[in-house]
Amino acid sequence: MELLNPILHEWVSMILRWLHVVAGVAWIGSSFYFIHLDLSLKAREGLPQGVQGDAWQGHGGGFYHMVKYLVAPARMPDELTWFKWEAYTTWLSGFALLVVVYYFGAELFLIDTAVLDLSPLAAGAIGLGSLTLAWLAYEAMCRSPLGKHELALALIGYVFLVALTYAFTHVFSGRGAFVQIGALIGTMMVANVFVVIIPNQKKSVKALIAGQVPEPKWNYEGKQRSVHNNYLTLPVVLLMISNHYPLLFATRYNWAIVAIVLLLGPLIRHFYNSRHAGLGSPWWTWVAAAAGMAAIAWLSGAGPRAAASGAAPATVDVAAVDDIVLSRCSMCHAAQPVWAGIPAAPGGVMFDAPARIHRQARLIGLYAVRSNAMPPGNVTEMTPAERGTLAAWIEALRKP
Repeated sequence: MELLNPILHEWVSMILRWLHVVAGVAWIGSSFYFIHLDLSLKAREGLPQGVQGDAWQGHGGGFYHMVKYLVAPARMPDELTWFKWEAYTTWLSGFALLVVVYYFGAELFLIDTAVLDLSPLAAGAIGLGSLTLAWLAYEAMCRSPLGKHELALALIGYVFLVALTYAFTHVFSGRGAFVQIGALIGTMMVANVFVVIIPNQKKSVKALIAGQVPEPKWNYEGKQRSVHNNYLTLPVVLLMISNHYPLLFATRYNWAIVAIVLLLGPLIRHFYNSRHAGLGSPWWTWVAAAAGMAAIAWLSGAGPRAAASGAAPATVDVAAVDDIVLSRCSMCHAAQPVWAGIPAAPGGVMFDAPARIHRQARLIGLYAVRSNAMPPGNVTEMTPAERGTLAAWIEALRKP
């Protein structure tokens, strides 16, 4: 579904990606800073009434004295900074990028006919619908009696996200599934800011202006969603950059890899949150994180989903290797690509001549043998037998 000129598409994608990264850095930075500040506050004698605690900080050659009110100060300040546009800009730019790259380019990046034969329109509709429905389900869980039990909510929420990931890997390509679950979690996070955190802060301000006492539950709800965002941030960042790493998204147990990532991110945040709160340094979290990364590496070695049916031949036919790569890959990876919407060879990698094919053996092994990342969505229908031929060639090159 090519709706933009290829050159214009590239420029729009680049601008949106740059904006998304810049906004994301600003949002994550402010979020992590305020979590650190909140956890480092200390209750002391002589603080103003209603103050939870204070903290002294040094930065840029200056000293800062930070205090936090449990609900709000008795008198509203003349100027109040709201931290919200970082989150909104991150989501708006990310959503636009999702549409431009993955929904408009569904045939290449979202659909894998070997997984499920979808039309681009159906794939886009499933993607958009899942963002909305998953957020509504998360919101319902938080607002239900379950929301008052943080551990139970966290466990059920984790199972919910893993189940969605498993479903996505059986609907979309591996690349599409990873970016979709990342976008889904990101949607939940920005909705926490837009629907709960900022509105509750505004309710407190309005009550103060009216001479009323703000409801403590508004602060509790906002804090709860802020903590959720804190623990989900690191998994989302990895999911958003995962399209550069085929051994993550294009292997047989890609859904299990996401399940581990969803555990590792909170573990790492727990280490820092514990340090910020003065509760010690739980070094065991890094041992667990290292074990989790080792498990991911082991799972990635299982190869692509259809690897079992693509046994490598006993002998290597180099001419057959050249034919496979030329017929399945060179329409995009050429000096003048012929695939619609591809203005230049992706990554500058070209497979339009035998010498160029042999020079890129390592990349071919990574993207088409160890994983099924290429061709994207298997749009040129590379068969398991052909992947087996490539595997035999790669193995022969490794031997002295």
